[in-house]
Amino acid sequence: MSAGKLSYQLLDKDNPVFSEFLLWSSILIVKFLLMAPLTSLHRFRTKSAANPEDMIVVRATEMGAPNEDVERIRRAHRNDMENILPFLSAGLFYVLTDPKPMLAIWLFRVTTMARFLHTFVYAIYVVPQPARAICFFIHFVITLYMAFMCILYFI
Repeated sequence: MSAGKLSYQLLDKDNPVFSEFLLWSSILIVKFLLMAPLTSLHRFRTKSAANPEDMIVVRATEMGAPNEDVERIRRAHRNDMENILPFLSAGLFYVLTDPKPMLAIWLFRVTTMARFLHTFVYAIYVVPQPARAICFFIHFVITLYMAFMCILYFI
């Protein structure tokens, strides 16, 4: 921590790193939450019910095998759970290390863009590998870097 900056000062909206973290994290949270309605929308379009009681709602005539388009969106949503949630924790802890603002801000921006691209190439417009893997690893490496920097800082 730089001389004169206390933890509570780092978690102030006047700290550009914290403000940017809140902005990009909020964008990721909204993206994460919108995956559920996207799944529902595809269930309606494909008339695929998740449960027998949902058949009337989606106007399905019978329960069939899971629809691959719906399942792909569900897998993208699960991938968000596995990756966005750790980012939120690691990013907040990273803010407390008082990192260089430009580096931290770009890490937050790039990881957010990588998550959006991951969903796009996985669930919206399917692109062959390694597109999805590249997006996944960009986000993964950034989150891992921030967590590792926290470990080094707080030892």
